[in-house]
Amino acid sequence: MRSLGIYGDHAQTVVRRLSALRQLSVEAVAALEQAVLEGLLRAGPGEDLIAEGEPLDSVRIVLSGWAFRHKTLEDGRRQIVNFIFPGETCDAHVYLLSALDHTISTVTSVVYAEIRRAPFEKLLASDRTLAEAFMCETLLNNAIQREWVINLGRRVALERVAHLFCEIHERLRPVGLVDGNSCALPVTQMDLADATGLSVVHLNRTIQELRASGLIVLRERTLTIPDLDALKSAALYSPSYLEIYRRG
Repeated sequence: MRSLGIYGDHAQTVVRRLSALRQLSVEAVAALEQAVLEGLLRAGPGEDLIAEGEPLDSVRIVLSGWAFRHKTLEDGRRQIVNFIFPGETCDAHVYLLSALDHTISTVTSVVYAEIRRAPFEKLLASDRTLAEAFMCETLLNNAIQREWVINLGRRVALERVAHLFCEIHERLRPVGLVDGNSCALPVTQMDLADATGLSVVHLNRTIQELRASGLIVLRERTLTIPDLDALKSAALYSPSYLEIYRRG
């Protein structure tokens, strides 16, 4: 991982993400952009941004690329517990913990910002709208996590996979990463299996069923959803858990 210095418009990704949760003041946007650009770093695919058990002293914000949270059992079985998309924070107040209880790894090459605790707390104290936006993001992450528990515990295989595809599509939309009815899907079938609690064989069979039903098209690491409402219906999907905190 290496520092990038000033790097284009990456700060706009997190501004757009947080602005979907709270209307940020002009001053908040300027302060956030400065903090992000001062802490830019890059990681390659398959790297750990932070590993389980490591001490915590900063906040990490993914600006481009995909990452995921996961835990691995002693026998090697892995559970992906969430994906982290551009503009999303790897827990805004994680530095309050003594160590991380899971690992955050990259799917693709990732550009991210690392902001130390003192500057981050100063940033939150400087503007109420910014503090509320990061708090809303934390609450939103909790809502997403509850939905993943329901996905693993109660939905059948086709509903699980369809629901995950709906959620990916909806979480990428606020930062402009959905093109019509298509979005990037750079994960492997093993990643999808580990996110939905299925074997790779069962996951592959489920994807083929979704394809045969005309609900999804997967081609060249791109997910296309011809009829989003139909896919939502198959997944028993309600977007309310992603929209509840979007207010001024």
